[in-house]
Amino acid sequence: MRHFLFGLGLLAALTCSQVSLAGEPLPPEFAATAASITSDLQTGTLLFSEGDCLAVRIYTASAYTHVALVCIEEGEPFVYDSMNGVGVRRQSLAAYLAGESPHEVHILQPCRPLTAEQGTALRTYLNSQLGRPYAIHHHLTGKRCEGVHCSEYATDALMSVGLITAQRPPRVSPASLATGITQTGIYAVGGSVDLEPAAPPQEPAANRCHWLWLETKQCTLSCCDKLAGWFLCR
Repeated sequence: MRHFLFGLGLLAALTCSQVSLAGEPLPPEFAATAASITSDLQTGTLLFSEGDCLAVRIYTASAYTHVALVCIEEGEPFVYDSMNGVGVRRQSLAAYLAGESPHEVHILQPCRPLTAEQGTALRTYLNSQLGRPYAIHHHLTGKRCEGVHCSEYATDALMSVGLITAQRPPRVSPASLATGITQTGIYAVGGSVDLEPAAPPQEPAANRCHWLWLETKQCTLSCCDKLAGWFLCR
């Protein structure tokens, strides 16, 4: 049953696209949140998200469903990850946080800051993979393919600078990566960021029937969003 559910999640991840925020103004709260944690980040920081995807949660027995890497470039943090429907990408911290909302994001820090040489090598590797397609089906076999999933990308990047080793990076999940790097003392758990957006202002109801309609519409939208997170992994 566990493999069946995970298979459904893999299929959804391959067939459903992540909503892009490109070209759209970011809500101001995400820029404020990014500014509030920028000083806590460093090159090599990992961001683990607690998403809703049931397939990943059940298969890995963990709340972690996504992972991304941070690089500080000219004083600004940029986030690298591999996302279904998008592939390997580089975003500003604010844009990344907006895309992860309403999930909670946990910050894991290197116990020893990366050297200048390691930081350069890490950025070089991360940038060399930009545009590579997303894939998850090979997680089951452990064999390499053209695409790459989030924890495989992060694992390969950390391996490229000698921080960790892994026999089969495609089999690494966000949960197993977090467990491995914290239990060995390579990373330490830092803070967390709650990205639950503020409730939108309620439209005033003209009468009781209108109020019932507004409540039904909001409930339906919320249910659709939750189901999309559970079963479509987005």
